[in-house]
Amino acid sequence: MKKYIQLASLMAIFVFTAKAQQVDQTANQYILHDYQLYQKLNRSVYDTKTKFHSSIRGFYGDDNKLKTAYDSLMNYGVDTLNRRSWVQRKLFQEHLIQFKTDEYNIYADLLADFQIGKDFKGDRGTWLNTRGFQVGGNVGEKFSFYLNGFENQGKFADYVNDYIIANQVVPGQGYGKLATDTQDWAYVTALLSYTPNKYLNFALGYDKNFIGDGYRSVLLSDVSSNYSFFRMRASLGSLQYQTIYAYMLDPGAPKLANDRRLGDRGKWMAAHYLDWNATNRLSIGFFQAVTWADAEVEGKRGFDFNYIHPFMFLRPVENTNTTSPDKMRLGLNVKYELLEKTALYGQFMFDEFTAKEFFAGNGYWANKWAIQLGLRGSDLFKIARLNYLAEFNTARPYTYAHFDRLSNYANYNQPLAHPFGANFREFLGLLNYSVKRFDFQGQALYATYGLDATGTNYGKDIFKSYETRSVQYGSHVGQGIKTDLYTLQGIVAYLLNPKYNLRLELGGILRQEKNSLMSHNTAMVTFGLKTSFRNLYYDF
Repeated sequence: MKKYIQLASLMAIFVFTAKAQQVDQTANQYILHDYQLYQKLNRSVYDTKTKFHSSIRGFYGDDNKLKTAYDSLMNYGVDTLNRRSWVQRKLFQEHLIQFKTDEYNIYADLLADFQIGKDFKGDRGTWLNTRGFQVGGNVGEKFSFYLNGFENQGKFADYVNDYIIANQVVPGQGYGKLATDTQDWAYVTALLSYTPNKYLNFALGYDKNFIGDGYRSVLLSDVSSNYSFFRMRASLGSLQYQTIYAYMLDPGAPKLANDRRLGDRGKWMAAHYLDWNATNRLSIGFFQAVTWADAEVEGKRGFDFNYIHPFMFLRPVENTNTTSPDKMRLGLNVKYELLEKTALYGQFMFDEFTAKEFFAGNGYWANKWAIQLGLRGSDLFKIARLNYLAEFNTARPYTYAHFDRLSNYANYNQPLAHPFGANFREFLGLLNYSVKRFDFQGQALYATYGLDATGTNYGKDIFKSYETRSVQYGSHVGQGIKTDLYTLQGIVAYLLNPKYNLRLELGGILRQEKNSLMSHNTAMVTFGLKTSFRNLYYDF
C-alpha cells in the first residue's frame, strides 16, 4: 500500500502546483493503445500539413488533430434517425449503458473474448473463454477515467503455452492459476487522467506505456503486463515532454525472506521523453530511463527521491551515488514524413558503451545497443485505408540486462522493450485494410537469434546477470545456438459494434522455429467473438 500512496502523493504534488488557466477545451479522452485502431488514424497522425507527437502513445481522441477521424470510427453505422430497436442499437452502435449530460459522460460495457482453434501441426485444440467489463467516461472537460477487468481461462498453442510455463506469466497480461496445459488468470487496467489546462496532463494508471512510431519499440513498449505509474505530459509549442514514475514487480527474483506477506520483489523506473516537432515533417525525441530495486538483502530502499524532478538529466543524478546499483539507459527516436501519409522512423537505444573497445572493432560484450528502422503509411497504391508497415529491429547480446535482474529493463518476467529480449535481428511487415465493417490484416516476420545451452549465457535472456556472460570479446548478434523464426499471420474481422470493438474474427498462423537441435512448427486456425481495444503479442 505504501508504494501506491507514494505514487498518489507524486500526482497530488504536481496537480496542486500547476497553474490554473482559463483556456479552450483540452484533450483528455484517452485512447487505449491498439495497433489495428491506431492504423486507422494514420491519415491524421502522419499529415505533413500539421505537427503531431506521434511517438507518445496513447493518443487522446478529443485532440483537435484526431477528433474528426476518431469520432468517425466510433460512430460508424450509427442510425441518427433512431429507426432501430433498443436491442439493435445496443448490439451494433451504442454502449450497453451510457449516461450523458453537459457535465459528464459515463459508459459501461460487457466484454468478451470467446475463441476456438486448432493447431494442426501440434494436433492440439485451443480455446479462450474471457468475460470482462469496462467502465469509462469524463466528468467535465478536465477529468476522465477508465477501468476494465477480465477473467480468463484458455488453452494456447504449444509455443505460447511453453512460454507461459517457462516465464509464469500469460504474455502481456499476468499471473494466475497457471498449469501445464490449461491456464486460468485475471487482467485489469485502470487510468485516471486530469488535464488542468492545454499545457499539462497528469495520469495515474495501472496500464502500459509506448514510445515510438513502430509496431515494436526498443525504447519502451506495451509488451509486458500492466504496472502502476504516475505520468505527466507537458506541451508547449512544438515540444511535448513526458515523465513516468513506475512501480513494477519481479516474481522471478529470489525472495528476501520466506514470509509470503512480503510478496514479490519490486522495482522502480523513472523515464523522461522529450519530443520535438522540428518541422511538419521531422520529429526528434530524446529518451532516458533509470531502473532500480525496491529492496535488497541489505535493506529497504523504496522510491529514490533523487529522481523525482521531472525536468532533468537522470545520468548525472545517478552518478552522484558513487557505488550506484541503478541502471541508466538513453535513447533517440526520429520520424521523417517523406510523403503525405508516409513516414520513415527509427530508434536507437544506448545501454552501455566503451569508446576504446567500440572503435577497436573487437566485439566487446559491453558495447550494448538496440536499433529500429521502419517505414509506414496509409493509402498504399492510392487505395484508401490500405495501411502498411515495414520494420527492422535488432539488439546486441546482453542489451537491457544488468548484474542484478531487479534493475534490468523488464517487468513481471517480460521485457519492457522488444519481446525477443536481446541478441536478435527481426524483419517484419504488416498490411491493414478496412472497408465498411470488414478489417483485414496480414503479417510476415523473420527473426534470427541465439539461444543458450544449459549453463551458458550468450545474451538473449535479459534476466540473466551479465556477470555470467559466456563471451568477453567477439560478441555478435546470433551467438549461441543460432535459431531462425518464420511467421505468417492473417486476420479477417467483421465489426459488430465500434464503441467497444465487438467483432467476429477469423485468424490463421503459420510458424516455424528451428535450429540445429530442434524444429517447432505451428499451423493454427482460430475463430471467435472478441471485444475491447488492447495489444496482446503472440508473435514471438
